[in-house]
Amino acid sequence: MKKSVAILFAFIISQFQAQQTPYYQQAAKYKMDIDVNAEKFTYQGNQTLEYTNNSPDELNVVYFHLYWNAFKPNSMMDQRVASQGKNGDSRLQKDGISRLASIPKSEEGAQNIHWIKQNGQNLKFEIQETIMKVYLAEPIKPNSTTNFTMEWDAVIPQQIRRSGRNNKEGVDMTMTQWYPKISEYDYDGWATFDYLGREFHAPFSDFDVTIKINKDYVIGAGGILENPTEVKGYDANAKIKTEKDKKAIWRWTAKNMLDFAWSADRDYVVKSFDVPEGPKVFLVYQNNDKTKAWEEAPAYLTKYFQIMNAHFGKYVYPTYAFIQGGDGGMEYGMCTMILGEAKNIKDLMGLMAHEGAHSWYQQMLATNESMRPWMDEGFTSYAEEYTMHQLFPEELPNPFVERLDAYRKFLEKKIEEPAVWLGDHHDNGTSYTYSTYVKGELYLVELGYIIGEQNLAETLKQYYDQWSMKHPTDRDFLHIAQKVSGMDLKWFHHYWIKTTKTIDYGIKDVKYDAKSTTITLVNNGQVPMPIDFSVMTTDKKIVTYQIPTNLTHTWKSKDAYGDFKTVAYWPFTQKEYTLTIPYTKSQLSVLGIDFSQRIADVNMEDNFLEVKP
Repeated sequence: MKKSVAILFAFIISQFQAQQTPYYQQAAKYKMDIDVNAEKFTYQGNQTLEYTNNSPDELNVVYFHLYWNAFKPNSMMDQRVASQGKNGDSRLQKDGISRLASIPKSEEGAQNIHWIKQNGQNLKFEIQETIMKVYLAEPIKPNSTTNFTMEWDAVIPQQIRRSGRNNKEGVDMTMTQWYPKISEYDYDGWATFDYLGREFHAPFSDFDVTIKINKDYVIGAGGILENPTEVKGYDANAKIKTEKDKKAIWRWTAKNMLDFAWSADRDYVVKSFDVPEGPKVFLVYQNNDKTKAWEEAPAYLTKYFQIMNAHFGKYVYPTYAFIQGGDGGMEYGMCTMILGEAKNIKDLMGLMAHEGAHSWYQQMLATNESMRPWMDEGFTSYAEEYTMHQLFPEELPNPFVERLDAYRKFLEKKIEEPAVWLGDHHDNGTSYTYSTYVKGELYLVELGYIIGEQNLAETLKQYYDQWSMKHPTDRDFLHIAQKVSGMDLKWFHHYWIKTTKTIDYGIKDVKYDAKSTTITLVNNGQVPMPIDFSVMTTDKKIVTYQIPTNLTHTWKSKDAYGDFKTVAYWPFTQKEYTLTIPYTKSQLSVLGIDFSQRIADVNMEDNFLEVKP
């Protein structure tokens, strides 16, 4: 009996310890030598990878991503697009027909692995579409480092999405997710998500990349160019250094970032400027009549980085490059690839503001985008709207009114999918956009409404301070928000991220008495919320009453949108709520729920009432 108790006690202790495993993250160092055949759109690659296992687990296999294998007919990406038809990503299909199905054989993407070795020993590997599984010759023990060497060749695919050759804006080569990249390993195991067109994840890594390419090309990349005087585009006094094959050698380095991406074109120009207190910003684009808006960008981008640094945390890298990649916009380490042919500076800055903000909510705060895309795209979209509102001021109650209106209109389609779904497993392309970008952004908007804008700003700063250069989850963010506000917020997180339930409050009835007015509010929705109920008096004075929800247990004490009086809480199980205010009908002009227009109420028609004589 005593022995059984001891065994049980040991088991309980082991389980407790398992749940208390200290945070860790893996590390990698890449050294690559790349020889590009620009005429044939192919390249040869050699790679040395130093990989450090900081986990408590012994690793017997490792996984690499081979993203370009997706760009061919009958790939998993092609099959997924075909099955979704017109509901799929509009950039991957036309009239419901997958664009990948018609890629010519000569332009199919390919990453052909010749061999891979671990500490000099040949390794067995198997290719599973865009994932390569490698069986190790010797396990990688906890807190130890191993070295992989690898040789491969690649065919640069026809550009369908993000990567590829000769895109619609005429850029020769957009080299993104282009090399065998080791997968992330963490508490959730290996992040071996097949590439079906969405997002990426990786360990923080150092890069030392040497690229040989025809001397007439200019390269834009995320990193530090170590030899600007020997290549084209970066130094007015450069003397281009070539070898017998007339190829120039470019050397790029970068430290502690998730990915290395680059683009090459013979018509690129390079312009740069310094943001006070960093970073140095590079603009790499084709200078023509369609890219005139780029000339106005430096002044806006300088202010943009200053706003981001002040409100969301300091950008830690020394440089950042905006590169005309010719397809949409996609973030990478220290750079982004974007469409270059913008109609005006506001359109261009909208794209730059979004992709630049990914340096915070994808690079420095490196959530797993495949698992929690709403944290990446949603928080980035929030930062985009926040900064654009200051760069291009509009007469709106807050920067997010238009996004809230778009959300309400989208719900009319009745195709919403929960934000908690894995990025590549949404059934509808539009639903993915709203679940990820819009609901992720509105997560912060609603949170600011619940806890107060000052507390939200403090939450975002502490989130950066505690988790930058790490891999946080939504649990980590929620922990900080609850600590800053003192509120229980798990209910909100559950409703907003894990369900498609909606908010719908309204004014049901108003009774005017000799010395007061009594308002009856009703909850017609499924998501409970605190209510900021305001009145405008006939002399234009605004008085706000905060009606807390009992779910938070602690009430909002301040908000940037004005002072308020806190009244009795509204139990979330209670359908209606009655509020009596010391104003007569003749003293009132307007009654309404949330004058700040932050609450994501799906039916605004019953939220406001004009008091007529």
